[in-house]
Amino acid sequence: MTIYLLAGLIFLAAGFIQGLTGFGSALVAIPLLSLVIDIKAAVPLCILNGLLITVYLAVQLRRYLDRRKILPLLLGSIPGVFVGAILLKEVDSVVIRSGIGLLLICYSIYNLLVIPRPLNPARIWGYVAGFLTGAIGAAFSAGGPPTIIYTTMTDWKKEEIKATLSGFFVLNGIVTAVVHAMSGISSLTTVGLFAVTAPFVLIGTVAGATITDRIDRKTYLRLIYGFLLVMGVMMVAG
Repeated sequence: MTIYLLAGLIFLAAGFIQGLTGFGSALVAIPLLSLVIDIKAAVPLCILNGLLITVYLAVQLRRYLDRRKILPLLLGSIPGVFVGAILLKEVDSVVIRSGIGLLLICYSIYNLLVIPRPLNPARIWGYVAGFLTGAIGAAFSAGGPPTIIYTTMTDWKKEEIKATLSGFFVLNGIVTAVVHAMSGISSLTTVGLFAVTAPFVLIGTVAGATITDRIDRKTYLRLIYGFLLVMGVMMVAG
């Protein structure tokens, strides 16, 4: 019972973070869950709860969903997954993970100290961001940053940024959850934990989303850069 309660509280916090920013639930949940349950159960559990979060956010922000924004990311991510699988076998993951972490740290600090003008990158960069997301996600389980960076370089409203992230992560989450189920990674234990933690993660998500509605775009972006900085530090630290 204690394990279920702890897992529920962890996902309460994880849901709050992703409800607030549009990403980051795994950043909170995986390290903490690994202290409570086996990491092989933590990862598929996090995928299921992450999918629940993104579906809720996508429904909430459905009027801001634009397939023209999401499609390049999705199409780019498909070949990226296959490249990531090769990288996982051939490249030293510690070196690559540290390099990505340093990039995130530098990018986040720069944007926290300087207020750059939106670059509005061309559509082709959406495919590039999607490809990198697929590759890094498949190889190192940390694929979010390229897509997050791409969306924050635009002049989109905060709701459009959050909706695009949520819509893209829903599609990725569905594919991953199906693969986990077909390969047997998701067990009955995972399903049982999901049934208990789902209400917690929804409550956290609703609370985080409520706060987002009350802040302006500038504050929202600073929150994103802050969490990217934390993500970068965690990646460098291993």
